[in-house]
This record gives sequence, structure tokens and C-alpha cells, in this order.
Amino acid sequence: MRWAENFIAVDWGTTNRRGYRVGPGGALEDEMEDDRGILSVEAGGFDQAVAEIRARLGDLPMLMAGMIGSNRGWVEAPYVPCPAGLPELAQNLKWVEPGRTAIVPGVCFSDDDDADVMRGEEVQILGAYAQGLVPADAIVCHPGTHNKWIRLKDGRICSFRTVMTGELFNLLKGHSILADLLALPAGINAAFEVGVRRGLETPHITAELFSVRARVLLGKTAREDASSFISGLLIGADVRAGLALAAEAEVVAMGRPELTSLFAAALRIAGRTAREVDGEAAFLGGARHLAELVQ
Repeated sequence: MRWAENFIAVDWGTTNRRGYRVGPGGALEDEMEDDRGILSVEAGGFDQAVAEIRARLGDLPMLMAGMIGSNRGWVEAPYVPCPAGLPELAQNLKWVEPGRTAIVPGVCFSDDDDADVMRGEEVQILGAYAQGLVPADAIVCHPGTHNKWIRLKDGRICSFRTVMTGELFNLLKGHSILADLLALPAGINAAFEVGVRRGLETPHITAELFSVRARVLLGKTAREDASSFISGLLIGADVRAGLALAAEAEVVAMGRPELTSLFAAALRIAGRTAREVDGEAAFLGGARHLAELVQ
């Protein structure tokens, strides 16, 4: 049985995991999703957690990516340095069970001034390129808990920067004086646009965050608009940081549609062309191409 014909691909993160059974011709035959992220697996429990996936999707070879390969996961898969493409990832797979179960390495970037790491996003980014969804030279914005701004050159990840926007939003929502203002869902509306423009313009993001509370108390901002404004403010600041990498007019926003839509809107407000790519489809494409490279 060749890997590329029948295998399971798993995107295993901190708080959830998604598994896909891939059949001949790259057809998606079955899938699963649950909240069994790496933090929910007890010490010594990964063998059983992996067996659960095979029980649901079939007793097949398995290719895993994401935080499962971190020092908090099952087995640590070392980082591949930039520039990195699918061949480099395939050459550095971490085999947990030789020929049967492998973890995709992460990617790292380091120069004289900066250092950064990623796990999981690399499969989506390079998978999108392999499927022709992004050009060989591109800037990709990958929103999430830790948003990534990635530069592709010649179809390889050559540099990237992480911005903790998603985590900061969650911390503000759960543990700050702004928590009650963030109880309502954020949307793409006039308040969001005002927040984005403020985030793009000001370097004083922490001062701007507190001023939201003051504006609501003094009747200058409607309470129901506060969440959208704060979301826009944080995303605008994120985009300002990311566009420092991007001379190109177009930016590809890749990931979950509910997040890429927000960043695509902010990029357009910033005067850039934004194109959205579904992260799940990109991940599956990356997994299929990696499976074809397995020797």
C-alpha cells in the first residue's frame, strides 16, 4: 500500500484535532474533529489518543502536523530552518513508528535581529502553493491564536513573523476590565472599520485599548459596538506589523473563514488587495503532497 493512496492526515493543535482519511487520487473519504488537543491528553496517553483516531478513520499510515510535534506533544519533531519547502519537510519527518506513523517538523526562522517558529501552518502554506492556490512569491497572513505573516519565495517559506493578536483578544475577553464589553460578538461594521483605522495609525495600542472603556462610559461609543471596535483595533495593529514585510499589493489571508474574513476586510481598509484561501483545503493539499514524497 503506497502512502499517497491511503493514509490519515491529522492537524493536531493545542485545544483540538482534525483527522482526515485520504483515499486513492487524494479523495477525502472520511473526517473527524474533536476537542482532544494536546493539552487534554494525559502524560503517557498519546498512544491511546492516536489509536482512537485509527479506530474512527481506519488502520492506516498516519501523517500528523501541528503541536503534536512540540515539546508538549507526543514526540518532539525538530524545526527545519528557512528557507523550507515540502521536500525539506518530507526529508525531516519524525518517525514515531517507522513507515507507519510520522510527525511533520515545524519551521524556524532566525537572523541577527529576530527569531520565530511555527508548527502546523507550514503544511497549509506549502500545500496551498502546491495546489496553485498561492503564487510562488507571495505574502500570506494566517490568522489564529498566534497570527503568522509568511513570505513565500520560489515556493518556499523564507521568513515569517508571529503576532499574538488572537491570544491577546482572548485574554482581554476573559481576564481584563474590558471583558464585559467583549461579551457581544464582533462583526465587520462601521465600528470595526474605525477600530482598524485606529490600529493602523497608532503605535500606542495599550492606551487605545483602555480608551474604549472611557468612550463607552462617556457615551462616545455604543456598548454594542465596543467588541467590533476592539477587534478592529487589534487586527489593525496586527496588519500594520505584518505589512512591514509586504511590499506586494496582494496579501493572501489563509485559515478559518470566520477569521480570514476579518483580516481580509482590514487589509482592504489598509488599501491592499486581499484574497482568502480555506485553511482546511490547504492542509489537505499539503498532506497529500507530503505523502507522495514519503519514501
